[in-house]
Amino acid sequence: MTLMICIRKHRHSNEQGLKVSEIGRILGWAAPTVTQLVNSLEAKGMVERRADSEDRRAVRIQLTERGKKVTRRVHAYMNEELVKLVEYLGEEESNQLCDLLLKVHAYALSSPRPDFDRLQMNGDENLD
Repeated sequence: MTLMICIRKHRHSNEQGLKVSEIGRILGWAAPTVTQLVNSLEAKGMVERRADSEDRRAVRIQLTERGKKVTRRVHAYMNEELVKLVEYLGEEESNQLCDLLLKVHAYALSSPRPDFDRLQMNGDENLD
């Protein structure tokens, strides 16, 4: 869903979709990870690859009609749940939560991203 929402949110004004490299940059994911997810979503009929209209060597990823429908439904559901949360917490606690989330976001933006590609994750490494 994260990848589909990213495509929906950041699509170009001419509806061309995003390149794998653009998706990776926005989400902070490696290109092979994005490619695997795109392959999976394409097999499910959620996204499609199309040649870039200006550069035939480039491929852009777009949501299919099915993918658009799913992301609209998820977006509506998320909004409904957020409204319920605000009603549950009340105005004061909702404002406190908002303030804390803004601080968490600022912290995340100021912290360097880990380089997961340099970490050994095959199970052979010694863990301390």
